[in-house]
Amino acid sequence: MNHPARLSDPVERVEREPMTAETPDAFVTADARWPDIGRAAGELLGVLARHPAAALRIEGRLIARLTLALWGRGGPRPTFDDPRFAHPAWQANPVFGRVASVYLVLADTLRELVSVSGLSDTRRRQLSFAVEHLIAAVSPANLFLTHPGFYDNLVSTRGRSALVGLYQLLRDLRDNRGLPRQVDRAAFTLGVNIAATPGAVIYRDEICELIQYTPHTRQVDAAPVLLVGPQINKYYVFDLSGEDSLVRYALASGQQVFAISWRNPTAAQRRWGLSDYVEAVEQAVDVVWRVSAEQPVKLAGACAGGLTAAAAAAHLAMGGKSDRIACLSLFVTLLESPRSVSDVPTGDDETIARALSRSTSSGVLDGAAMARAFAWQRPDALVWRFVAHNYVLGQTPPASDILYWNSDTTRLPARLHADLLAIYRDDRGRAAGGLTLDGEMIDLSVIEQDVFVVAGAADHIAPWQACYRTMQMFRGGRRFVLGAGGHAQAVVCPPGGRRVDAARGFWINDDHDLDPADWRRGARAVEQSWWPDWVEWCRARGGPTVAAPEIFGNDDFEPIEAAPGRYVRQR
Repeated sequence: MNHPARLSDPVERVEREPMTAETPDAFVTADARWPDIGRAAGELLGVLARHPAAALRIEGRLIARLTLALWGRGGPRPTFDDPRFAHPAWQANPVFGRVASVYLVLADTLRELVSVSGLSDTRRRQLSFAVEHLIAAVSPANLFLTHPGFYDNLVSTRGRSALVGLYQLLRDLRDNRGLPRQVDRAAFTLGVNIAATPGAVIYRDEICELIQYTPHTRQVDAAPVLLVGPQINKYYVFDLSGEDSLVRYALASGQQVFAISWRNPTAAQRRWGLSDYVEAVEQAVDVVWRVSAEQPVKLAGACAGGLTAAAAAAHLAMGGKSDRIACLSLFVTLLESPRSVSDVPTGDDETIARALSRSTSSGVLDGAAMARAFAWQRPDALVWRFVAHNYVLGQTPPASDILYWNSDTTRLPARLHADLLAIYRDDRGRAAGGLTLDGEMIDLSVIEQDVFVVAGAADHIAPWQACYRTMQMFRGGRRFVLGAGGHAQAVVCPPGGRRVDAARGFWINDDHDLDPADWRRGARAVEQSWWPDWVEWCRARGGPTVAAPEIFGNDDFEPIEAAPGRYVRQR
């Protein structure tokens, strides 16, 4: 297949594709233990001592390459493809060019050392983790004196950039645990310019609120859409600012839209498990069904919210209520273990046990702690890039709605954490009877409704191949859309908007019995957002066109307060 230039598996900037906490590995919050890394380094030294010829070869190559780099006559050169070296002086100025070349030579040598045979796979991974952190930390782009942009900004701002950078550094050391801020949080206010689509909370219980949005058209599809967001990030990934709002787009397309907003649990809710969240989705489906004149609900979920929605749909079907669901949409959702993708790292049993012990002890898995852990697992993109941007260049963090949402994490109850770990570790979603809710076996294959699955080609969190195999679990009509972006970008992809320029389009292939690689080879590219495709798919599985409702709720479910409600504001 010939791919358009914009459909070429982008390596996205972090504003477009943040590392969210909503991921199977995030539920583990795998953190390398430095004593283990120390032992791995000791083993490496022992291997080199037993193989002095290999050590001498590496040392000789290092000296030769450093000499060439210092004289500017060879060796690796910085390129514009590396965002750390985007400033033109890294290529044009001989001094900065040589500094970068020396750094790249040292980085290559450290990686070569780790690749020396004689280390076990576990020790090599541990040492590689430490080496990549060291390489990321010592980049000349992270230092005032060796970043050409520091001098440019110093002159153009008459010294103000240095003062701003110093202020931001001291502020983050004081109240952000030393990590650079990724977003200008002052740029957004809930209910004003983010999560701001008009609506009302029409139902609230201890675990969630149900929001009904104001129709945007005089005529609407009688069958409503119910959105189920992830439990460890706020629901408004569906309702970001302006054109980035899927809620707003669906409303403008004649859909009735409802959304679940989860409560931010504390240790007092430590016993909330998957069964409680599934029950909450079923209750929300019942409310929406009753408010919408008993029309079947078009259920849609993202990330772990998609897993919860799928389990609720299966449980309803097993209880003889499959007619409550018109169709099911799953956005970047895994119902099987990501271990099925060979190049996706997952936590080992010891790490999983430690993560489970921590959440059991505290009663919750803290979303902010998970975000910090993952920032350090992608240090170039999520730590040092912002060190250069905020401190060295003295620029304020970007006003990004996705990054604002990504930083607005919530907690995960200990029991739900354990449930999700068990599902992803043991592949219980795929195993017949492997998924249980309070002792009742749930078989996802009983879902007969049509299913629309969205994945991201650059998704490092929910690998698209695993999402594709998730789609193959269902028996009804299936549509699989492979977006050109990553995890969050796969969901937030408005037609004609600024984001779509970063990761425009998607791939489709109607033969869903192929394995993922063959499906991809036969897929055709569509250079536009998948949102219109999804709305048309929903309309084809919806109800009759009716007059838009003039009030929120009904006599049984009257408005409680205006959207976005109370739970979304909980910190």
